Parts: sequence; structure tokens; C-alpha cells
Amino acid sequence: MAGPLNGIRVIELAGIGPGPFAGMMLADHGAEVIRVDRPGARIDARDPLLRGRRVIGVDLKSAEGRALVLDLVKGADALFEGFRPGVTERLGLGPAECHAVNPALVYGRMTGWGQFGPYAQAAGHDINYIALAGALHAYGRAGEKPTPPINMVGDFGGGGMMLAFGMVAALLHAKATGQGQVIDCAMTDGAATLMAMIWGFRANGIWQDRRGVNLLDTGSHMYDAYETADGKWISIGSLEPQFYALLLEKTGLKDDPDFAAQMDSARWPALKAKLTALFRTKTREEWCDLMEMTDVCFAPVLSMEEAPNHPHNAARQTFVEADGVMQPAPAPRYSATVTDRPRMTKAADTDAILAELGYGATRVQALKAAGTVR
Repeated sequence: MAGPLNGIRVIELAGIGPGPFAGMMLADHGAEVIRVDRPGARIDARDPLLRGRRVIGVDLKSAEGRALVLDLVKGADALFEGFRPGVTERLGLGPAECHAVNPALVYGRMTGWGQFGPYAQAAGHDINYIALAGALHAYGRAGEKPTPPINMVGDFGGGGMMLAFGMVAALLHAKATGQGQVIDCAMTDGAATLMAMIWGFRANGIWQDRRGVNLLDTGSHMYDAYETADGKWISIGSLEPQFYALLLEKTGLKDDPDFAAQMDSARWPALKAKLTALFRTKTREEWCDLMEMTDVCFAPVLSMEEAPNHPHNAARQTFVEADGVMQPAPAPRYSATVTDRPRMTKAADTDAILAELGYGATRVQALKAAGTVR
């Protein structure tokens, strides 16, 4: 059976980063996603972010290209774009033009700063968006500079994932009411939303606005990564008392009085130093033999090369190989529908898509000759 979004058609105006991630999420779960790219744009057949698409190359700056995209919009449920505010309006493909031909269309807009606000027209990247959102300040160890979590929080967690969620929510509204709407998805907003629990901790006086001194930010000894004798790493997350007690038992520290005051933050640096020295006495594999699959809240820190082969990931098929490319499998899973194995996007489907729009051979050849499509 197809995924839960089977029957939904989405038009993607090609961009980079969070937009393609949202398109991947929608395609992974059954939506038909048609990516409108530049004529002759190179398709990276090894990029998981582009999987599951059909692609058509269109010159959006031409009148014929604009008309073609609006023809696609007429039969679509949603469209999303990742340009700076005002770009699609200047192209004649903004929300007003699209809703004129399809009032029920969900129109997603993915930007870093949002459609309005003092920064709206400025360039930026993930690190800048999460910095302004108050998130980057929280990532890093005590006394060190902020450490960007690659581009997971802005581009993908606060951006592409938030856009995909917003589009599905708006699609449900459109299905119920026949009314489309515009989604203003800003990575600054999304990154701030991902910090909701930390804002709650701060309001309750259990989170300091400083890096590396709190329970979950490497400040505590019971929630951190530790190096092992072979230069590899393990992760410990023994927060609850029963899990902490098991950690002390497995490490031989249950009779060490220094570890009795688990939540005394003044003692955390000294306790961390003890654990650091202790974990360096055994290899990662030896610690796995002691703690893996127990309630210590433990896992080895695996590299990208290692992760697909771990027995747990292998059992769940968390990673799959598609067309020779190892990559994460679609997630989450459903009981009533099955998401297909990822299909890598390799070539444009221009002729097939134009045929579905009812464009005859003569018209197609004219568009190709003018460079409008490819």
C-alpha cells in the first residue's frame, strides 16, 4: 500500500537545504512531489534529499514558464518555495496568482528569517538563524564558544520538518473547508520552538542561561559522552535515580560516597573527572558488554560508517541502500500504510509531466526550442 499522503500532489519550486528536506518528507510518506528546477539543472542522483521526486526543468522568468507552473498548480494540493520574500511575487507565481487558479492550494514558504521583520531581506545560514533564536547560545561546553549542531536545528528541525508539518496541517484544513492558505515558515521561529522545554526549565529556575553548566548540556556527569580506552566514545544519560543507581553499580562506584549527591551541581565537575578517568580504562566494546541494552541509559557513539550495521538499526532497517546510496529510511512508520523503499531521482520527467498537462507534441517542441523547458 502507498504511504498516508497517497493522492496528494505537491509542487516544489527548487531550492536548497530545508525546502528539499520538506519535499523528501512529503514524498517519503506517499505524496507525489514534482520538483520544478531550472532548465538543464544537474540532478544529484546520490542526494537523499531529492529522493522520490519527479522533476521538470522550467524557466520561471519566462511568460511561458510561468503559465506552465500555474497549469501545474491547478491540479495540485500544495506548493512550496524557499526564495527570499517577494521573489515569487516578482515572478508572477506568488500566493495571489496561485490562489487565483486554485483557491484550495496550500502555499508553503520556507525562509530563514520569515516573510517580515527587520532581517527578512538579509542573507543568512543555519548558524545565524539559530543564533538569533536563542538556541545557539545554549550549545557547547562550559567556558567554550557556542558549537553549531551542524545544521540540524535550523535547516532541518526548525525549518524543513516544521514546513512539512505545517503543510500537512494546512492540507487537513483545506480538505475540510476548501480554503487554501499561506504558511510562513521561518527557521528562527522553528529553532525557537524546539527550545520550548528549555524555556520551561528556565521559568522554573532549573536552567541557567550559561553553556555547559546544566543537566542536559554536558554540565552534569550523568549526561555526557565519554572517551574509552580505544579512542572511541560512549554516551551516558542516567538521569532518573534508578538509572543512576544502575550506572554506579555497573561502573563499580555504588559505594563511592562522592556520587551519592546526584543532583548537587557543585559536585558535578569532580564527578565528571572521575567518570572520565574510569571510562578510559576499558574499550568501547567492553563498556558495551557491561551496559548495552540495560537501564543505564547507554549507547555507543557510532560513526556514520558504523551506524547502519549496528544490530538494532539493522533489525529496524533504520538505514537502507537505494541505488547504491546508503541513507536513512523513511520515518516514522505506520500500521495501516507502508512507505515505499526510497527511489533516487536520476533524470527529469519533463515530457511525461507535460503530457499529463495535455500539452501536445508541437507545443512541447516549441517550449524546448525556446529554452522554456528541458
